[in-house]
Amino acid sequence: MKKIHLIAVGGAIMHNLAIALKNRGYKITGSDDAIYDPAKSNLEKADLLPAVGWDTDYITPDIDVVILGMHARADNPELQRARELGLKIMSFPEFVADECEDKKRIVVAGSHGKTTTTAMIMHVLSQLQMDFDYLVGSSIDGFDLSVKLTDADLIIIEGDEYLSSPLDMKSKFLWYQPHVSIITGIAYDHINVFPTFESYLATFRSYIASHHKDGKFFWFQKDEHLAKMVTNTSVPNKAYDTPQFRLQDGGTIVTANGVDYPLAVVGKHNLENLQAAQLVCQELDISLDAFYKAAESFTGAGRRMEKIIETETQVVYRDFAHSPSKLQATTEAIAETYTGNTLAVFELHTFSSLNKDFLPLYKDTMSSATKAVVYFDEEVFAHKKMTPMSPEFVKECFGNVTVLNSASELSDLVNVAYDKGDNILLMSSGKFNNADFKFI
Repeated sequence: MKKIHLIAVGGAIMHNLAIALKNRGYKITGSDDAIYDPAKSNLEKADLLPAVGWDTDYITPDIDVVILGMHARADNPELQRARELGLKIMSFPEFVADECEDKKRIVVAGSHGKTTTTAMIMHVLSQLQMDFDYLVGSSIDGFDLSVKLTDADLIIIEGDEYLSSPLDMKSKFLWYQPHVSIITGIAYDHINVFPTFESYLATFRSYIASHHKDGKFFWFQKDEHLAKMVTNTSVPNKAYDTPQFRLQDGGTIVTANGVDYPLAVVGKHNLENLQAAQLVCQELDISLDAFYKAAESFTGAGRRMEKIIETETQVVYRDFAHSPSKLQATTEAIAETYTGNTLAVFELHTFSSLNKDFLPLYKDTMSSATKAVVYFDEEVFAHKKMTPMSPEFVKECFGNVTVLNSASELSDLVNVAYDKGDNILLMSSGKFNNADFKFI
């Protein structure tokens, strides 16, 4: 029985990986200096919840692999002990790639839409009762975990361009060597690890070059950066565009081969994601008709365009959007799909969005909303050891927005809009400092 220890097991992917590996029959231990829900409850249910804190007693000579999470530091005492013992140390993408060496690998990459597009493919395959493994960055309806590793011949992977681990400073998606992949588009992100846009572009060029020798990829044809990249690659590729569609009753009708398919998906960007998913499923011998019939019941990935309230006159959505391109696409999707006023609220929470050099890229990204609000918690700057920004500077970068740094003021403003019947869009990778929204 393979014995595996996960350092920084409390992470979103890491704790799901730990549970998936236990389900596979491996002997699993883990550790972390802080574990919060849902990881805490999930690990406890799986009988894998460790005491909080690093403990070198976990690191024994009989461990086959130590999986190092990105949250751990390079001077982690368990990591140091593992190195002293000469144990095999891997980042989680390296480990997943090794486990899936003999599988057909489908990878979804890009600066935006990765989770949703991966979830779309997973949903269709599940509806058609196909056997597959997967790794995705969010909870998905119908799937208990965000990681599954079995003896299946196929795996669907969300390919993240972020770094692999404190010891492995290359992008995660460079490990997977896909047979088939999607690149949804490129828009500058992760300024904390890609200090220039050129360095960010370079990792995508490396990703294209990393495809399996028989690999191919699909890319969004309106993306100018990808259009340039494909002129300098020998990897087979095909562009995709927005499918033919029309809006109807807060949903979408897509027309394909002369047939209308009613979908719950909203927003042009999500229809483009769906088009990419269809092309991948076609590679798996799924007909266009079977794909769209299965996709009719897809309602979204966790916290990605998640509809939490809908009445005849009002909707409330929350979304994980945090980069400028995601912010703009999501805000436009709600404004285009629903009548009435729209209040869009965005929380500065990621390293990039809290960076004063990156913030000007958000200019006018929320202009399609009737009213736009940008919220930030001043304590987050201290927690992430970043230089604080004034509300005036934030407003100057965004344009016509209201800037708030009080959770109670934010709650009051959002709750008034809700009582008025406005459509509301909440966008954040955080929790708005637990603001008291009456509808959550």
